[in-house]
Amino acid sequence: MTKAERTVKAPWSAWWQRWPRWVARATVLWAVLYAGFGLTCVLTGTSLRYPGGGSGAPWLGWVVMTVAASAAAVSAAVVVYGMRPALRVLLLAVCVLAGITAFSLLMDVLTLMVGQAVDSPASAVNKALAAVGAVLLAATARSDRRPAGTAARVPSVAPRTDQLAAWAGTLAFVPYAAMKLVWAFGGTFAGITGEEMLAVSERNGASGLFLTLESWGLDPTALLAALGVFLLWGLVRPWGRVFPRWTPFLRGRRVPRLLPLVPALLGAATLAPYGIVGIGYLLLATSGAVTMRPGDFHSPDDALLVGWIGMVAFAVYGVALTVAARSYWLRTRPPRHRQVSG
Repeated sequence: MTKAERTVKAPWSAWWQRWPRWVARATVLWAVLYAGFGLTCVLTGTSLRYPGGGSGAPWLGWVVMTVAASAAAVSAAVVVYGMRPALRVLLLAVCVLAGITAFSLLMDVLTLMVGQAVDSPASAVNKALAAVGAVLLAATARSDRRPAGTAARVPSVAPRTDQLAAWAGTLAFVPYAAMKLVWAFGGTFAGITGEEMLAVSERNGASGLFLTLESWGLDPTALLAALGVFLLWGLVRPWGRVFPRWTPFLRGRRVPRLLPLVPALLGAATLAPYGIVGIGYLLLATSGAVTMRPGDFHSPDDALLVGWIGMVAFAVYGVALTVAARSYWLRTRPPRHRQVSG
């Protein structure tokens, strides 16, 4: 088979296998577009914070431009001079900044999945662009460490410790899902009935789809938790790379390596810190160091109970997702070819 025939047969595969050669240029392009987005927000006075976040929010556009300019400069240096240890450190530093900017993007994604509108479209776009940049910056930092064109490893089972982490993440969602289902079926939990919770959701701007599912006894957040558990186990079991026979549309098909990693990293980067910080606040509230506001509940104790159930689920699942994503990354890395002398 000639080179031209191979190119025609699998152009996308050949292009994707050569990602270390073009990812730095793609990062420069993203940085230019991201800087343009930040400049547009500055010139138009668009706030990148949620409504009610304050009149000084447009200054965040200058932060976006600073991050984008830094990413463009470092990525361009990689294109011109190649990877250097100092450039790798700078790439990872800007990657962390982009990741911080993308924090809570998962919440916006979940909001859109249940048919609701996000609080701030500009803020959601900013976080989405920052998430793309974080992935590109991380890939650029590793672009000299993986040979292009290597074969993928055969799907394998994760080590026992990683599977125990998946079990912990699964069990952590059981009380959360049970609480949500009690409300969805009209029961009472933490002093609030299902009808009251439905009224709270409607008052807070829940979409018609969300309210319809709730009226059918199907809580959307419980369904998303089940989807998250499916993702978690797909990262530690072989069928996460090759779907089993019982899947009607994906039967026997291989999953691209990055397809489960993107939502896994997004979920881990959002839920783990969100849950851990929330647990810290709940510890202070439980000890009486801070005052717990009742919010939509009838008493602070009720709000505290629901908070513990939610934050423990988010924290444990987020950590388990981090462990599973790392396991998946290590088990699916293409093997490096050894050079044979003589």
